[in-house]
Amino acid sequence: MICLELQDIRKSYTQKAAPFAKAGQSKKALAGVSLTLGPGLYGLLGPNGAGKSTLIHIITGTLAADSGEVLWCGQPARGIRFRRVLGYMPQQQGLYDSYTGRRFLAYMAALKEIPRTSVPDEVERVAAAVNLVAELDKRLSAYSGGMKRRLLLAGALLGDPKLLILDEPTAGLDPKERVRLRNLLAEMAKDRIILVATHVVSDVETVADKVILLRDGRIVDAAPVPELIGKYAPGQGLEDVYLSVFGEGDGK
Repeated sequence: MICLELQDIRKSYTQKAAPFAKAGQSKKALAGVSLTLGPGLYGLLGPNGAGKSTLIHIITGTLAADSGEVLWCGQPARGIRFRRVLGYMPQQQGLYDSYTGRRFLAYMAALKEIPRTSVPDEVERVAAAVNLVAELDKRLSAYSGGMKRRLLLAGALLGDPKLLILDEPTAGLDPKERVRLRNLLAEMAKDRIILVATHVVSDVETVADKVILLRDGRIVDAAPVPELIGKYAPGQGLEDVYLSVFGEGDGK
């Protein structure tokens, strides 16, 4: 069975000199995150500065941890073998406005080393999944913000990855596309691991197998939604859990 394991992940950043702060003083972004995930959909919730982006960058290999280990199926999660099973949708990514959607996805497919003969069909498949087939031959300069988000998701889906990490995937999507995305991810999560970092609680409330609450670089709790509601906001909803754990003024 596929498995993603985080073993005591730690990361600190050196702060720039500021009033009342010692020059070179470090700030802990992650203070010992340990977690084991099997197939399913997981929501990663936390206020700004909680460490969500740092954790994602370490899992995807774009940032090195100070200590700890990320394991995929019991092996270190790095190298070409890991990249082939990973699909990553960043919160922001520079896009060439002169590219068409089709050219962008073909370029991403080349980076993922998808065989050239398979690329046209693969591009059509992922575009259909995010409802972009009719827009593939338009230049990205003509894409709306929501269309660009869907294109980045399509890029993450190339190669049918078994680990899918999405950073704020619904930003800029209209309500109809947001619902489509939730349904798509819920269906895909049956045979892969999907981690969704978001500030939009409703994106994961009805579809997540488990929600991970992160604050100050530490996991506060990780449990199915009904358990979290029962523990922190009986008779209410996941948004009330968020407010109970993180507070109303905590960057939501």
